[in-house]
Amino acid sequence: MDLRKIKKLIDLLESSNLTEIEIKEGEESVRLARTTGGTQVAAPVYQAAAHEAPRAAAPMPMHSPVDAATGGRPQPELPDGTLVRAPMVGTFYASSAPDKPPFVTVGQMVKAGDTLGIIEAMKMFNPIEADVSGTVLTVIVENGQPVEFDEPLFVIG
Repeated sequence: MDLRKIKKLIDLLESSNLTEIEIKEGEESVRLARTTGGTQVAAPVYQAAAHEAPRAAAPMPMHSPVDAATGGRPQPELPDGTLVRAPMVGTFYASSAPDKPPFVTVGQMVKAGDTLGIIEAMKMFNPIEADVSGTVLTVIVENGQPVEFDEPLFVIG
């Protein structure tokens, strides 16, 4: 399935009230789901003494969406620009082969549609393309690093 189609499905899911989309084309299928932002409720904790009333436990802190998207890794300060995010979970590679130069480097000019890197997911290599033209300001992830869906990869200014 084409990466552009998957991006369009993600946009459709985000702009609608749907919580799940599943598309099948021949033997290929894609299932996108989002969790609803529900309220977290803690289970009550009971004391050993019979004469005390039960008290509710303090709620566990929830991670911010940025923390969840980066697997809990701290995010560095990013320059102003357009974020290019991972369209899927997988392993990020900066070049097409270990002995090849990276697709892009910091300071390089790119055009919309240029390949910035690739993500390997289920033995498939998916190109990550620039959404906008500009200069690569930051490469956030390292070669060979696992990435999560929607994790920031590049900043283009």
